[in-house]
Amino acid sequence: MSQTVDRALSILPLLAQGPADLGQVAERLGVHKSTALRLLRTLHEHGLVHRQQDQRYRLGARLLALAQEAAENLDVREIAHPHLVRLNEETGHTVHLAVREGDEVLYVDKVDSRYPVRMYSRIGRPVAVTVAAVAKVLLADLPEAERHALTARLDYPPYTPRSTPHAAAFRTELAAVREQGWAADLGGHEESINCVAAPVRGADGRVAAALSVSAPNVVVTAEELLALLPLVRRTARAVSHDYSGTTPPKDAP
Repeated sequence: MSQTVDRALSILPLLAQGPADLGQVAERLGVHKSTALRLLRTLHEHGLVHRQQDQRYRLGARLLALAQEAAENLDVREIAHPHLVRLNEETGHTVHLAVREGDEVLYVDKVDSRYPVRMYSRIGRPVAVTVAAVAKVLLADLPEAERHALTARLDYPPYTPRSTPHAAAFRTELAAVREQGWAADLGGHEESINCVAAPVRGADGRVAAALSVSAPNVVVTAEELLALLPLVRRTARAVSHDYSGTTPPKDAP
């Protein structure tokens, strides 16, 4: 990647944190203000950044539109959405769909809970990969060598006392997830939040996405959420059927 393109792209995650002025952008990039201004003007011309009246820059509407368009064009998201809505109506809880991109797992769709206490999560935002149930489902499907290499290079933040402590423990858990065909996060990221997830498979049998139901324990206990697992797995199989055009075995690992 050329240095100019690299610098220009580096501006976008900076502005995602909030508006910044020319000096702040230049300082963060480690370049002269004239260079930063040239990059910002180019991004502005393409609608990727916007200059406010206070002379600060923020992400542009065109970038947001492109992100939404890209999300909408993910076939698995479009196919899964009616199933997510139905699962949400049946359970009342937050339903997510996630996919893997490199070492990250991202939410690509979400249907909010009907309860006043809701999950703080956003479409397009990465999950806490070492604890999230959707991440475990997606990573468990990787070939063993790739799974081993990925778990070795991850960090293991201690979000709560129930967080995955290290790579060896994560590998053990992923092996169990691969065998049983589902995953759970019971207070691993936030002590008050529990989640269960199941795989969505493509025509080749590989996991293409992960579907989950999440709820705070002030709404349902962990045991009550785990009781919804058969419904979550049936929904994931229904999405797999529509996505792949085949019917996966009922207890496919």
